[in-house]
Amino acid sequence: MKKIILASQSPRRKELLALITEAFDVMPADIDETVTPGISPEDYVLRMSQQKAAHIFKEYPESLVIGCDTVVVLDGEILGKPVDHQEAKEMLQRYSDRTHEVLTGLTLLSKDKQITKLAQARVTFYPLDEAQIDAYVATNEPMDKAGAYGIQGGAAVFVKEIIGDYYAIVGFPVGLVNECLKSF
Repeated sequence: MKKIILASQSPRRKELLALITEAFDVMPADIDETVTPGISPEDYVLRMSQQKAAHIFKEYPESLVIGCDTVVVLDGEILGKPVDHQEAKEMLQRYSDRTHEVLTGLTLLSKDKQITKLAQARVTFYPLDEAQIDAYVATNEPMDKAGAYGIQGGAAVFVKEIIGDYYAIVGFPVGLVNECLKSF
């Protein structure tokens, strides 16, 4: 088995990959994640996962590199990590009593093969009041999360319904990764 490298700094991705294998290294991929105007959210997350994997693969060509990227999409707009508390609050207000989509692009790359897949889920939030949103934003949890929330954290109480892969929302579709690893 090739050495596996997770091209991510996310502690959640690291924890989830450990459910599949303990034998891996973590190396964040420092790439430009600017959203190209006109790109679809699906194409964007797939491209970012490919670029993250390729960035690390260049340095470790004998390894199997796993790259992931996650975005939240509402009304066709990609919502990334909030720049400040006000932006986090605005994002959360937009989700109130609505359904949005979460997309995770996944790329597994070795010298012999590349697999790129998309995992997705639709998430519906309960109506949120200002006090709930303010209390959540005050925890600072939204600040390093795509779309300003972590479903596995304090925002779990906001969720009315999920359709699709829960782990795509967390940012690492465990089942899909496991299936893809079988071909390596």
